[in-house]
Amino acid sequence: MNIWSKQLCFVVGLGLAPLSMASAQSAYPTQPIRLMVGYSPGGSVDIVAREYAQLLGDALKQSVVVENRGGASGTVAAQAVARSAPDGYTLYFVASPTVTITPAMQDLSFDPLKDFQPIASVVSYTNVMLVNAQSPYQDIKALVADAKANPNKLTYGSAGVGASNHLSGELLEDNAKIEMTHVPYKGNAPAQADLIADRITILFDLNTTAKSLVESGRVKALAVTSGTRNPMFKDVPTMVESGYPNFIFDGWLGVLAPAGAPDEVVTALSGATDKILANEAFRQRMQSSGYTIVESTPQQLHDRIAQEGKQFLDLVERANLRQP
Repeated sequence: MNIWSKQLCFVVGLGLAPLSMASAQSAYPTQPIRLMVGYSPGGSVDIVAREYAQLLGDALKQSVVVENRGGASGTVAAQAVARSAPDGYTLYFVASPTVTITPAMQDLSFDPLKDFQPIASVVSYTNVMLVNAQSPYQDIKALVADAKANPNKLTYGSAGVGASNHLSGELLEDNAKIEMTHVPYKGNAPAQADLIADRITILFDLNTTAKSLVESGRVKALAVTSGTRNPMFKDVPTMVESGYPNFIFDGWLGVLAPAGAPDEVVTALSGATDKILANEAFRQRMQSSGYTIVESTPQQLHDRIAQEGKQFLDLVERANLRQP
């Protein structure tokens, strides 16, 4: 090879080197992914997140590490993710109230629509309207009739102001045009205890925890808040079937990335999630735990956050629930 040929090869090699390096750098993922959860280890959100993380790691051939950062209804973790680099290596496994209900109740340091790039929804859950086993109410019609005849006589418990079961109670008042008395507790467990003891009239409880209470015979279910019947409560009508077409409350769990995540990262994560949701073993485990698989594109999840955020903001303003 003469000197001119060698120089040509050297120049061409220099030209190709950046392309090779760029190609290597663009391969996602090349390092472990951190999946943040806004609640304590062992809780319902954490359990689903860990199942998802394991399968996501398998799909992407990279380890996915769950990091729990609880506090303030999931907003501590949400804020941390919103401030992270938008490179796809920090994700948020979110419970919908953090980005739909909490922002309607108070000002936050992040914007649910501007500061996150939706990836996909994973599962949905519903609330179940429970009354004490000895309650005289056999259906919602009788309960609403009594509430209209006796304003503020009926009481409904919640896990605290702004919790999903609080907003479910407000939705019932709004749709049925009744007035009840809200009794907030420091968590769901004490509210359940008082329902069993017949100290409160109603509790909208998560279907995942309501099932054991109903099966024990200590409470009975009058309705579910989802748009369709829940697999765990096949014989229990929806609020829509009970005469309230605008009463649909489906909570969901999903995955968000920081805003500005590259398109190739969003595509990779969305595609991997589609594979996870098609996994029959995962589907069965979720259904047995009371969840319903919910598939979505990133745009569909964005639109859902926007629509539900507006719904709850309107409700919060009508009920004067906005916190300073």
